[in-house]
Amino acid sequence: MAQWYQLQQLDSKYLEQVDQLYDDTFPMEIRQYLSQWIESHDWEQVATNESLATVRFHDLLAQLDDQYSRFTLENNFLMQHNIRKIKRNLQDCFQADPVHMAMIIGSSLNEEKKILAVAMKREVLENVGNTQSNMVVEKQKELDNRVKELKNKDTEQKVKSLEDLQDEHDFKYKTLHNRGKIPGLLWFAFMWACGLCAVPAPVVRECGFDVAYYKIEITLISEELPEWKRRQQIACIGGPPNACLDQLQTWFTAVAECLQQVRQQLNKLQELEQKYTYENDPITLKKQFLEDRSMMLFKNLIVNSLVVERQPCMPTHPQRPLVLKTGVQFTVKLRLLVKLQEFNYQLKVKASFDKDLLITTVTCSFRRFNILGTNTKVMNMEESNGSLAAEFRHLQLKEQKAAGSRTNEGPLIVTEELHSISFETQLCQPGIVIDLETSSLPIVVISNVSQLPAGWASILWYNMLSNEPKNLSFFLSPPQACWSQLSEVLSWQFSSVTKRGLNTEQLNMLGDKLLGPDAAGNPEGLIPWTKFCKNVNDKSFPFWLWIESILELIKRHLLPLWNDGCIMGFVSKERERTLLKDKAPGTFLLRFSESSRDGAITFTWVERSQNDEIQFHAVEPYTKKELTAVSFPDIIRNYKVMAAENIPENPLRYLYPDISKDNAFGKYYSRPTETSEPMDVESPSGGGYIRTELISVSEVHPSRLQDTMLPMSPEVYGALSQLINPAEIDTVVGAAPCACAVSQTASSSA
Repeated sequence: MAQWYQLQQLDSKYLEQVDQLYDDTFPMEIRQYLSQWIESHDWEQVATNESLATVRFHDLLAQLDDQYSRFTLENNFLMQHNIRKIKRNLQDCFQADPVHMAMIIGSSLNEEKKILAVAMKREVLENVGNTQSNMVVEKQKELDNRVKELKNKDTEQKVKSLEDLQDEHDFKYKTLHNRGKIPGLLWFAFMWACGLCAVPAPVVRECGFDVAYYKIEITLISEELPEWKRRQQIACIGGPPNACLDQLQTWFTAVAECLQQVRQQLNKLQELEQKYTYENDPITLKKQFLEDRSMMLFKNLIVNSLVVERQPCMPTHPQRPLVLKTGVQFTVKLRLLVKLQEFNYQLKVKASFDKDLLITTVTCSFRRFNILGTNTKVMNMEESNGSLAAEFRHLQLKEQKAAGSRTNEGPLIVTEELHSISFETQLCQPGIVIDLETSSLPIVVISNVSQLPAGWASILWYNMLSNEPKNLSFFLSPPQACWSQLSEVLSWQFSSVTKRGLNTEQLNMLGDKLLGPDAAGNPEGLIPWTKFCKNVNDKSFPFWLWIESILELIKRHLLPLWNDGCIMGFVSKERERTLLKDKAPGTFLLRFSESSRDGAITFTWVERSQNDEIQFHAVEPYTKKELTAVSFPDIIRNYKVMAAENIPENPLRYLYPDISKDNAFGKYYSRPTETSEPMDVESPSGGGYIRTELISVSEVHPSRLQDTMLPMSPEVYGALSQLINPAEIDTVVGAAPCACAVSQTASSSA
């Protein structure tokens, strides 16, 4: 299948990438109308031979002439016009350098192949995902049917039939007995005729838990429940929302009801045994075995049905569960998956802190905490939409300050200490007592909000790589993460707090930072914990803290721009130059600074000198300090570049790839309210003031702009110098100083 045809079958997001490959230098119309001819040649080889490139250039012009003739026959005047224009542009651009044309075509074809490869790989993954999803649905349907079959077992009716037979036998036996003595052999024959020797065995087998009972319970406890718990871990660190517990509750409750019914039927069989029995009676022989088995299955189901539905979380930080600050209230919610009315208000749950912490040399250095607030709750159905649940809403942690307590001298820092909260209760029913216990996922306890980013990094790393809730010494020897795992988790950090995760290009840049450019393309590349969250050397800062600061910058100052895709964000300096070099002058892109620990954003634009030399300019990054004073869209709108004796102008024209600046950011510009009237500078109510606004002005050396700027007259320069306050200069473009956030009059009278 032709490459160009394959590309046209892709989704729009891939077609947008194809669109970026073609511009006026080599327009897409040529690729469309001459696709077969273009793909029939090896353009990389053509680019190595100037004579061959010249031949192919003239062949291309001839192909265009043929296409022009076809449009003439079709009376397509518009396309005739376009073909003539394209031919003239090609002659102007490549007549003297046909090798350059061959290089452009070869490069475009290679980029198309890369886009196709990515699309095909994604399609395969999606098909696998859909297949897995369908398998999960089928598995759930099968389990649902098996549970329904259990509920539909008609053993109760069979027990009733056995009871009726016994009553009939009892009546007939007594009648015959009153008429005369019945010999033993005759009595047994009579009993067989009544069916009492044949009926009990199958009835007992019905009550005797065939393989279906075991399989269903094993499936629920060993497969479905662990899968739900793993999904909960993923949801806690920003992944897809966890599937609702209602389906699991339905299954657990249905099996529990069946087991309760079986226990009742066994009690009924025992009553029948007391009325009547005989040698090798299956009820007598199997009674104790059936009782033990039913109790074992019921207890096992109940013990595993207590789960933490919502993990500990501070309401002040809903997107950072499992990180708790001392003195700050947190919530946690439990649910019993077996919802039986007789359990309502019967289970009193108590919360304990670090109850099961294994005492070792390491854990002895862990901090100790007390739980404050009401640490006992009774499970009920009224407070949780009918589920049997208990929610602790006002718990707090307070560190124990006993003499000789931890002084941060242990092998782990406080944000690497993992703790847990345990929950205990007891179910008491006639003839049965069951102890239930569960625990939260490991939590990190901080004493200052500044420790939150590092604490969250520990939660990410643990839940990404482990599902052992009692492994509280995990960070003594934390395993390495492969890039395929970590890249997905990093994308979740953005998609969980914004409308956009990270795309492949952005993740590739982050992979370069962690693994180096040689290994970044390897999804199995390993990243150690220290490289993710600790200073590798004195001159750097932790990778995760850099990501966290950027997330904070987006949430507070850049959220609409990020959601709309205006911010490319994670792109290296080398990559940005590759993207901008062939774009129109004034094209710019927005990226996050790699050198700012606290999070910063900058823009880089491209210019061309009169000698057609490509020039790149990057402004000093804007931090939360500047963005608090002026919104970033307004900075872009009002940004100016100025050199001595030059008129200031805004060099930013198109957001990459070719979106008009005002189209991209216009809806975010701050505007005066519609009710406000123009201010009269002479009006007393106006105070005689001229309105001002903050703008960003970069001051560069004249030699850097002499090819692109017009000279400024002394009169204009003198007037401008009275409006700009040199003391407010605090930004740099390249190596030159820049005036940022200076005050400038908004009135034309100024």
